[in-house]
Amino acid sequence: MKTRTLRDRLLLQEDLNFLLTNRVPRIALTRFMGWYSRLRSPWLTRFSIAVWRLFTDLDLSEAKQQRFDSLHDCFTRELRPGARPFDDRPHVIASPCDAIVGAHGTVERGQVLQAKGFPYTLADLLGSDELASAHEGGRYVTLRLTSSMYHRFHAPQAMRIDRVTYISGDTWNVNPIALKRIEALFCKNERAVIEARLCADGSRLTLVPVAAILVASIRLHCLPQRLHLRYRGPHVIPCAAQVQRGEELGWFEHGSTVIVFAPPDARLADGLETGGLIRAGQALFERPAEHFMACHETDTVVS
Repeated sequence: MKTRTLRDRLLLQEDLNFLLTNRVPRIALTRFMGWYSRLRSPWLTRFSIAVWRLFTDLDLSEAKQQRFDSLHDCFTRELRPGARPFDDRPHVIASPCDAIVGAHGTVERGQVLQAKGFPYTLADLLGSDELASAHEGGRYVTLRLTSSMYHRFHAPQAMRIDRVTYISGDTWNVNPIALKRIEALFCKNERAVIEARLCADGSRLTLVPVAAILVASIRLHCLPQRLHLRYRGPHVIPCAAQVQRGEELGWFEHGSTVIVFAPPDARLADGLETGGLIRAGQALFERPAEHFMACHETDTVVS
């Protein structure tokens, strides 16, 4: 009886969480948050950060600056130099961001998982049958950023960005509760598809930053425009940007998700598992080391 009561309490908490974070006017709330976060008022910012800390484990000790003029400045904060050293081994694909490791595995028959027993179609996520086919048999991992985490993301390896596709959409929460309830959630939300080739051997690497409630804004350094709910195009943006391992690619304006699609010979780095924490720069995937013995990768380690 006690076990059943505890289960019912947990279920109620999940229901309440889902109700409060999804059964609300998500897009209107997200636009309001975008406006509010940019209000430049030191005292309002301090108050907002104090309230934020009541609900999260926000840690600003690594931040490059300690005083913020707006909540947006705090969301998109830079870290002190050296705070995120990148694994420089040539066979390693590093994590692009601080995150909680989510669903991971192999792309099979054009499908991947957002949670256990909840598949979605890769072509729907990427907006391209051709790109989805190119990743068939490849590896993927879902990286979830919480609101208190460092929100900038970086190049996992030296690579050339060929194209960015912006796909407008909804702003569902992307927490585990929503992922277990909303089918193909990542395919519904606003997102950017960053197509790249690794400089080491030309293999494909695709990053998909997915926005969420209170986010809905993605800034990429390789593009002159900010991607957000009011953006009207163009949606397929050619891009010829070469970046070094660890170089900053852009940021979210709150917490969200980055899905990484790697070559078929990649395997999840030792010690990583669903629910575990990873920092930007730590090994995310490892490929056969002997494949790179003859390669002369010119990575620059950026922290």
